[in-house]
Amino acid sequence: MTLNVVQGSTEKPVAAELLVEALADSDVVGQLFTGYPIIGSAAGKTTIDATLVSPDMGVVVFDLVEGPDLTGTAERQDDAANKLVSRLITNPGLVDRRSLKIPVSTLSFAPATQGRDVAGDYPVAQKDTVLGILEGMRGERLNDELYRTALSAIQSISTIRSARQRRQVRDESSRGAILKRLEDSIATLDNQQSAAVIESVDDVQRIRGLAGSGKTIVLALKAAYLHAQHPDWRIAVTFNTRSLKNYFKRLITNFSLEQVNEEPDWENLRILNAWGAAGGPEREGIYHEYCSRHAVRYLDFGSAKQLYGFNDAFSGAVADARSRVTNPKKLYDAILVDEAQDLPPAFLRICYDILGPEKRLVYAYDELQDLHGKGLPPAEQIFGADDAGRPRVSFSTGTRELERRDIILEKCYRNSRPVLISAHAVGFGIYREPADSEPTGLVQIFDEPDLWRDIGYHVESGPLAPGERVVLARTPETSPRFLEAHSDPADLVSIMSFPSRDAQDEWVAESIRRNIEQEELRHDDIMVINTDPLTTRENLGPLRKRLLQLGIDSHLAGVDADPDVFFSQGDSSVTFTGIHRAKGNECGMVYVVNAEETHSARRNLARIRNRLFTAITRSKAWVRVCGVGPQMEVLGAEFLAVREHEFVLDFVYPTDEMQKQLRIVHRDMSPDEERKLAEKERSLSELLQALRSGNLYVEDLDPGLRDEIVRLLSHEE
Repeated sequence: MTLNVVQGSTEKPVAAELLVEALADSDVVGQLFTGYPIIGSAAGKTTIDATLVSPDMGVVVFDLVEGPDLTGTAERQDDAANKLVSRLITNPGLVDRRSLKIPVSTLSFAPATQGRDVAGDYPVAQKDTVLGILEGMRGERLNDELYRTALSAIQSISTIRSARQRRQVRDESSRGAILKRLEDSIATLDNQQSAAVIESVDDVQRIRGLAGSGKTIVLALKAAYLHAQHPDWRIAVTFNTRSLKNYFKRLITNFSLEQVNEEPDWENLRILNAWGAAGGPEREGIYHEYCSRHAVRYLDFGSAKQLYGFNDAFSGAVADARSRVTNPKKLYDAILVDEAQDLPPAFLRICYDILGPEKRLVYAYDELQDLHGKGLPPAEQIFGADDAGRPRVSFSTGTRELERRDIILEKCYRNSRPVLISAHAVGFGIYREPADSEPTGLVQIFDEPDLWRDIGYHVESGPLAPGERVVLARTPETSPRFLEAHSDPADLVSIMSFPSRDAQDEWVAESIRRNIEQEELRHDDIMVINTDPLTTRENLGPLRKRLLQLGIDSHLAGVDADPDVFFSQGDSSVTFTGIHRAKGNECGMVYVVNAEETHSARRNLARIRNRLFTAITRSKAWVRVCGVGPQMEVLGAEFLAVREHEFVLDFVYPTDEMQKQLRIVHRDMSPDEERKLAEKERSLSELLQALRSGNLYVEDLDPGLRDEIVRLLSHEE
């Protein structure tokens, strides 16, 4: 174990930085927070200057002193310690009868008072003496469980990740009991997440991570932390999926109550959709507010679709509005954006424009959950250059400040290793059999091979380089083993092929009945996802009817209920959803139905495979991928190959030329582009039929046109 340092916002930056420097190269282990936690009391909110949680010393509360004045040292140490103890003592895991199981010590760190150490009950230290005083605080080493419980209590995470309602179970071997143990285990943020929540910079910050790495939770807690530190700031949390609104509100409220014992001020901390519309605060969105405050044309979806097409409706609307504003007004002090991969770059630029000079923009994304097939361009391209030609935003590596601005969450806390690797395998087409004309079965790949390491994979064999065979695996550090130890891999992720849609629906309905009546899962532990957003209502109707006949209620998210609500408030209705509304949500058992389209589609295959990846990764425990017919059997063979390879990714990394071909063959096409291509294919088919039947001869074709067709089809230069 080493010392992990998380630096939050503080009014004592010099002393905080010197404390970090003093402890950085020492043998002190654990977690050091500066400017954290924030504790509420009857007298108001108090920010602890610095807190060390260590298995060797328990909890050490630092009083940071900037300058030579030591007046009030004892009072400040007592006040900070008492408030922190009041938080810790409410955690049953830290209490033995009426006493804390862990020591809580205090120390004033006053680097400007050289030679004026104060010992006794209220010690004061400088940079060169702090380690000696901490050494005297060492005691009996805390066991791992007690250390993690203390860390969780400091972070106020113990109830953030818990289920929406208290779970009651009778059978300790049931799925409900397994899910309860999983939820109880995921109670402590890792160091990467802590840093993402607490560390803030007066600049653009991005958070990248896998599905299930905690991006949404991190953004919610970050918003609550900034609001507690700066209640006068105007802060916005925005996203693409409307059903995330209540989830964000619940997370932020819970965190605020645990931290500062008060509800957020929702006038200054706003949770709003990216698009928005007229109709009051509940319908407001960043784009709509931008148009209103700058008195420029606002386009609803219907109008934008007519002008820019279905896929580019929001991108076109935002770009149009931005082109009409020459001097953007400051509307917010900080903006946090979730699901940035599903939002156009122009939207991020609007967010950037309406911030003050500090440009506190935080955006989180996962390229593999991009449902539109485009992904985010580099920051230099999104935010452009200044008058001197320098990039306004760049995420180069190498310095501590840049590391704080570009955070990668490599650990997955939602999906077990078998589920996550299965999702990646089918998302990329790792074990897909190529068609006759294809050089590889892959449908997409990271342009930069090292990105695999960034998201938590390690190279088991072979070089991670274009044209080379490589085997990639996940480690216990990035995919905790407790997430998979509860069930057999074949139960964690299973693939079902059925002869008909009726047979599929009957099996899924009966499985859900068994989940609820026999396996102690609640209605809100179950999600049914149709991956094609255009067929969701039609495809899911018969299955919902079968469930109703079994006495089980269900709802179609965004259709039968408020668009901002995803799970039933009363926990008595199973959630059915299309893939877009599923984004950002999670539950124990996921049924993906009609999945055969992810193999049979001729075009947009990368985008369609991303839908399947996103659907699978909604699962906290078990996933069932169901489909119909021969195409589903072929897709099932890909999942079987993952299992036969013992849940590793074993493939030849495509060369640059192959990657270029992938981007062409599986590129994203708009409905209009698909229609025009279909018309051209019909014309070509008619031409071929005329040549075969003798109604037209090759010699009838223009020689230049004929030679050009031959040259293109043979790939000649």
